[in-house]
Amino acid sequence: EVQLVESGGGSVQAGGSLRLSCQASGYNHRPYDMGWFRRPPGKERRVREAIAMIDAEGRTTYAEFLKGRFTISQDNAKRMLYLEMTNLEPNDTAVYVCAADLIRGRLWPTFTYGYWGKGTQVTVSS
Repeated sequence: EVQLVESGGGSVQAGGSLRLSCQASGYNHRPYDMGWFRRPPGKERRVREAIAMIDAEGRTTYAEFLKGRFTISQDNAKRMLYLEMTNLEPNDTAVYVCAADLIRGRLWPTFTYGYWGKGTQVTVSS
């Protein structure tokens, strides 16, 4: 079974940057799609805001509202997924969750299926 463990969250001031990491394990072949979604504070747990996705060929997809502030990348040899976040805003405060799906084309944008990590908290203060 695919396991995902996030790290790199923390507290930063508006305008700052963070790099999230996700260590994946438990599979023989890389999941087709891997990505990040977030759970904003005060919202129901089922609420998932799609952030970014990268497929096995390295093609990326981003939420339009990010306006180029975040970059998703991967190191398949290390089984690592990253999310570089710049120019952070207070509205970016959320739990960021790493996700993966063994079935192509199903992960984005709802992140309903596949495997999820437990998440890492990002807090941005004004």
